[in-house]
Amino acid sequence: MSQPGTKPPQPHTTADGTQELLRLSRRLAELGLCSRREADEYIAQGWIRVDGVVVDQLGSKVHRGQRVELDARAQKVQQERVTILLNKPLGFVSTQPEHGYREAFELIVPDNQDPEFPGPALRREHLRDLSVAGRLDIDSTGLLVLTQDGTVARLLIGEDREIDKEYLVRVQGRVSDDGMRALRHGLVLDGQPLLPAEVEWINEDQLRFVLREGKKRQIRRMCEMVGLRVVGLKRVRMGQVKLGKLKLGCWRFLRPDERF
Repeated sequence: MSQPGTKPPQPHTTADGTQELLRLSRRLAELGLCSRREADEYIAQGWIRVDGVVVDQLGSKVHRGQRVELDARAQKVQQERVTILLNKPLGFVSTQPEHGYREAFELIVPDNQDPEFPGPALRREHLRDLSVAGRLDIDSTGLLVLTQDGTVARLLIGEDREIDKEYLVRVQGRVSDDGMRALRHGLVLDGQPLLPAEVEWINEDQLRFVLREGKKRQIRRMCEMVGLRVVGLKRVRMGQVKLGKLKLGCWRFLRPDERF
């Protein structure tokens, strides 16, 4: 049986004799086992094993070839962390409410749980450390994700995120073929070129956008640059998770079988 220790096992050596070391918390996040913040908590608790040996020193480093595991206690904590999907109405801000406006978090109350989606009853601990992963503007509606799970947050808003997000955008005005090409690829915001996007008309006044990034008011600013005015914007999907039939102003828990 492995014995607790305060130092990780020696890292493996690569073919050229060098050792690529990285922080254990970073490695846990890379493996999708937890976030870096959560990893530090688990390390301090002695809930992480490297090659079968408990590591309880913050800042410990490992090699990518080493086996890194969560203790059963850490796994249980991870499984109890919830993710909530909200259909955000107009007039609510995602975070940091301005004077006279309400925060979307205020809508996460028992009376707003959509009865069409079976799930556990809301408990006080579900609201602890619940944070928004991917903001929506005050004048936008649709799918807003609030989560306690650092791995979910990293997927949706981390620097290396690859999750795409789909929006239905109602506009006024017309755009040329060149403008449509620019919307798909070629625009620059805040001094940086935007990543390629999927943009298509779905009817005479509504566009469908699929983005892999989320700059502030990005779609509205993109449309303005090609002569369109956004009059309605709804996020309908993040990765594989869809807004679906979730009622406006209501929320539900992410199901165990759902993955972004």
